Amino acid sequence: MIHKIISPVPFPEGTVNSYLIKDDALSIVDVGTKTPEALEAIKKGIKDAGYQMEDIEQVILTHHHPDHVGWIDAFPNAKVLGHIYVDAWLRRDPVFINSHYDFYLDRLKEEGVPEEYYFWAKKMTRSIEMLGERTLTGVIHDGDEIPGHKGLIAIETLGHAQSHFVFWNEEKKAMIGGDLLIANISSNPLIEPPLNPKAKRAKSLLQYNASLKKLLTLPIDKIYSGHGSEITNVQELVHERLERQHIRAMKVLKLLEERPKNIFQINVEIFPIPYKSQLGLTLSQTIGQIDYLLDQDLITEVKDENGVYWYAKK
Repeated sequence: MIHKIISPVPFPEGTVNSYLIKDDALSIVDVGTKTPEALEAIKKGIKDAGYQMEDIEQVILTHHHPDHVGWIDAFPNAKVLGHIYVDAWLRRDPVFINSHYDFYLDRLKEEGVPEEYYFWAKKMTRSIEMLGERTLTGVIHDGDEIPGHKGLIAIETLGHAQSHFVFWNEEKKAMIGGDLLIANISSNPLIEPPLNPKAKRAKSLLQYNASLKKLLTLPIDKIYSGHGSEITNVQELVHERLERQHIRAMKVLKLLEERPKNIFQINVEIFPIPYKSQLGLTLSQTIGQIDYLLDQDLITEVKDENGVYWYAKK
């Protein structure tokens, strides 16, 4: 049994999906945003399925973003399972949490962002206030079978988040997909701090593309997505998203034909209006295209004496 529960989110997506699944165990995958409205919607959805909050035995998390982990503490009898990266968030690990501001400020500096925009380092640091108060009781690893759900396998699919899993049942040819693939909008591969503050940042777009390509290797009939409707044209949609991303990267390549540019300069050209109000999101997208072009060996990267990276077409 898979029972979909829709709850509101105070973000542009508007709503997020949770999924009640019943096999040997009764579990819920993702638990909405930490708002009273979301909690009421989740309670109603569980009641409509014939259960109470106390009946839930496991909370299973696709990733750590606040619209998916908000109400983990609303299930008094449930274990909480998720990625090790989720664990660092939920434990409020001080080394990990305190590294975020410096991580984002360092990124802004190397991207050539003017000092007047440095306040974005604080805005880009996620608030722990949006998270539930519990910690994980079990860590999920790539390839694990989810307890109580025979044949439901966790597949690590990083990119949109550094904690992202999808849950695949080969016999049913069905997947609970989190935010890996959404029907009506493209998921954003977001730049996020590594668990080890001394480690290099992950190349989120390259991770995300690799995660999408994993879907092409599976005979999926249906993905139960983290937002919006279920997806049945998986192969077609994955190919479309990969092609659109390639086209966007080629447009960035064209911007580098005349002279070298830094990330901020490219970002302003791609997003002349949105960059001021959505600097963090637009920079993530621009960095992703540059990572892609570097991976394709189409551009060069040079670091100047101020620590700013410059890019030029080969």
